[in-house]
Amino acid sequence: MSPVTPDTSVMPSAPAYDADRAYAKITRRLIPFLFLCYVFAFLDRINIGIAQLDMKQDVGFSDLTYSIGAGIFFLGYVLMEVPSNLLLARIGVKKTFSRIMILWGIVAAATAFVTLPVHLYSVRFLLGLSEAGLYPGVIFYLTRWYPVERRAKVIAIFTCATGIAGLFGGPMSGWLVTHMNGFHGMHGWQWMFIVQGLPASVLGVAAYFYLDNSPEEAKWLTAPEKKMIVDDLRKSSSFGSGHAEHTFARALRDPRVYLMGFVWFSQIAGVFAIGFWLPTLIKNSGVSNPLAIGGYSAIPYFVSWVALILLNRHSDRTMERRWHCGGAMIAGAIGLVAASLLAGNLALSLIALSVATAGILAPNPLIWAISTDYIRGSGAAGGVAIINCVGLLGGFVSPMIIGSIKTMTGSMVGGLGAIALLMVIGSLAVILFAPQTRAMQAKSGDEPEADAGHSANAAIQ
Repeated sequence: MSPVTPDTSVMPSAPAYDADRAYAKITRRLIPFLFLCYVFAFLDRINIGIAQLDMKQDVGFSDLTYSIGAGIFFLGYVLMEVPSNLLLARIGVKKTFSRIMILWGIVAAATAFVTLPVHLYSVRFLLGLSEAGLYPGVIFYLTRWYPVERRAKVIAIFTCATGIAGLFGGPMSGWLVTHMNGFHGMHGWQWMFIVQGLPASVLGVAAYFYLDNSPEEAKWLTAPEKKMIVDDLRKSSSFGSGHAEHTFARALRDPRVYLMGFVWFSQIAGVFAIGFWLPTLIKNSGVSNPLAIGGYSAIPYFVSWVALILLNRHSDRTMERRWHCGGAMIAGAIGLVAASLLAGNLALSLIALSVATAGILAPNPLIWAISTDYIRGSGAAGGVAIINCVGLLGGFVSPMIIGSIKTMTGSMVGGLGAIALLMVIGSLAVILFAPQTRAMQAKSGDEPEADAGHSANAAIQ
């Protein structure tokens, strides 16, 4: 780090503390555990994409039934999202994350026993209720440990869990469906739900004993490290004097909160177009074996993992968020359309799917870096929950659009084209209207954009 003149009023004069080392210690302590939790969370959302290849025949579900079951998860999620995050701010991370993971592990495993459409709808709705609050809760939690200039990179590392879930989860799901089929008289897809669901409950118990609510509670940090981190967070939160802080009521009335919610909505529609339909697109290219489908599905997720790290690292270096985010979303939309048109050619289809998956997953941390830089204060947890609440409706809309059009036309081209168009609109929204990061405003010498937004909010109030 560049040497700075220490402020003796807020930090000890000697010795000088290595901030990089302290934050590396936090990363080693928190991120692997949170990463593992979200791997299972994302896997428990998307493994139905592998399961449905056999599940539809075994229990007689149509494409539309599957689409409703896949999407209804998000209705439950949205209903519980804001209450879950407000509860997190009140009772802390340990209790909230434990409750979420223990319940969702049990419900995810229960998916193995659905036999009727109403069973599928019920268990997926309950899964959404149970898991609500995890992702925005983690994002909010990280804002209590990392100042804004370090945030995009660490959120990117955490978000890599989506790529890792696809990279290893696809082959694992395919193996379970293939090799566990008939074991103790159960279908392979039933074993897949059980084996991939119950570990979340184990992690929920571990979370209560392993996680700390804030740096001040962390016994594994030294007193000087705690002071330095708290000071960094205080300076980061007050960066740019004149910025009013968000209360939850202010966040509810802030147009830019809903703008970022729409951007996240368009992105989530793309995420679950890939998550729910990637196995079907690969199957349409001539691959029938579930194990092979799972293996091929790992390729786009590996490409997205590399793209995510490179894109967000470059964004952190330049502190530019909007063009990095919007440009990647446009690339994802192009890849999605190409994948739908190239079905039948496995090699070209995998290239298009890799571009689509990279463009869809890689910019996700940037959306949250923009949002958490803009929304600060006592309403941060609620504001983040509002954005995620609006955004996750995309997870309900996306499979409904694709499934309905596929049922009517027998093709996925129209549905994926509609999702791609939605992503392009979202990319234009983030490029043209998203709040610029405060560090970027200071670098360019512009007036802080958020002040104008807050002035507008004051007028609304």
